[in-house]
Amino acid sequence: MEETPDLKQPNDCTSYQEEMGDKKPLLPSQDEKGERGKSSLSSASFNVINSIIGSGIIGLPYAMRQAGFLLGMMLLLAVALINDYSIILLIKAGNLSGTNTYQALVRKTFGLIGYIILSILQFIYPFLAMVSYNIITGDTLTKVFQRLAGVGPGSILANRHFVIVITTLLFTLPLSLYRDISKLGKVSFLSLLLTLVILVIVVVRAVTFGPQIPPTVDAWDFAKPSAIQAVGVMSFAFICHHNSFLIYGSLRDPTMQNWSNITHVSVSFALLVSLVFAGCGYSTFTGYTQGDIFENYCKNDDLATFGRLCYAVSIVLTFPIECFVTREVISNVFLKGRLSMVFHIFLTLLIVAVCTSLSLIYDCLGIVLELNGVLSAIPLVFVIPAACYLKLTDNHWAHRDSLISVFLFVTGISILTVGFVMTVLHPQQCSHGKEMFYCLPSNSSIMNVTFPTNVPQAETVPTSSSLS
Repeated sequence: MEETPDLKQPNDCTSYQEEMGDKKPLLPSQDEKGERGKSSLSSASFNVINSIIGSGIIGLPYAMRQAGFLLGMMLLLAVALINDYSIILLIKAGNLSGTNTYQALVRKTFGLIGYIILSILQFIYPFLAMVSYNIITGDTLTKVFQRLAGVGPGSILANRHFVIVITTLLFTLPLSLYRDISKLGKVSFLSLLLTLVILVIVVVRAVTFGPQIPPTVDAWDFAKPSAIQAVGVMSFAFICHHNSFLIYGSLRDPTMQNWSNITHVSVSFALLVSLVFAGCGYSTFTGYTQGDIFENYCKNDDLATFGRLCYAVSIVLTFPIECFVTREVISNVFLKGRLSMVFHIFLTLLIVAVCTSLSLIYDCLGIVLELNGVLSAIPLVFVIPAACYLKLTDNHWAHRDSLISVFLFVTGISILTVGFVMTVLHPQQCSHGKEMFYCLPSNSSIMNVTFPTNVPQAETVPTSSSLS
């Protein structure tokens, strides 16, 4: 990548967090320590990795089902490369405009209209994420509770509506009422650890359980018609632009070379984890893969139950951070960032209530991931960084960065448009809450699952087309 002038350290490393309400990085900001710009390259890399590897990873096997396995793996690699370039491009644009936050960059580049559009996107992303979190909580905890003695399918603890409501009232709502996001700082570290535990479980089950599940007819097709929606899901899993300026500003030596090295290392590690997770998850269940991969595992699989519990805990603890982001976007746009205690409580209750209501009405995670990907992640990763750079740069149109930016902009707009239309017109269906056929009879051990021998496979095993 061509050399660019070193960026000056922002005057206030925490301004981005304060103005945007975005997730607090795993390591505390330097201002909280009474210092500025003291982060090492390794600690900054860890922050970026944590921003990328999160709850979105759970939908990557589903993205493989949508795109086709081989094309899906190639698209995942392409999304990672684009994400890598886009993060660097975002900081370049900040350098050109003399700004140190995403919102300040867009406002200076495109004025009030751009600021409002970005704010809407930054509202949609965490809002739909909260809806997906509630759906996952209902899916996972109901199956965890059913492993307890005396809790059967007819128990109230097996009712996803009850579980979502009670979890909201006891955990997510009280945590969401915090005014200071720093009180939730340790959540990111715990969430990352739990995600790595889930990765190990998925890999183990790919080896021990995958061979027992007959693949669907089109399991290893190179490409499938829903590849565009798959890009949205992948982008949702990889987005980390919300923390880029903050992490860059915390560097001891904030130069483009250092930032490029950090970005390359972080995205490469996240890509490795994502490829393993997506590959193992999809190869286990092929055409039966659900938006929430844990919906595929049998209810009596104790290892998967432990994974469900880990994921549910991670989701419950991450929900308040997304609520903080959503609340701050509303506060910044309509109230100039000033919220009284009464209105803070009212707005939090309203946001949580709407998210909970939507998750009670709709229970299929796949379409939520698709919509969040194409409506918010694609513009934030592909379109806006490229548009800002193109307007700010003085480079010739044939310059490499200009050409790549044009490619990202056009590609992003195309994926957003086509992906949204296809998601609305051809929504993917899911077998939410149902025990998969390969788990029958229900009282069999997961390591001894047997399939009917007196029924032809064509009748026993539905094709992926029948699932979608």
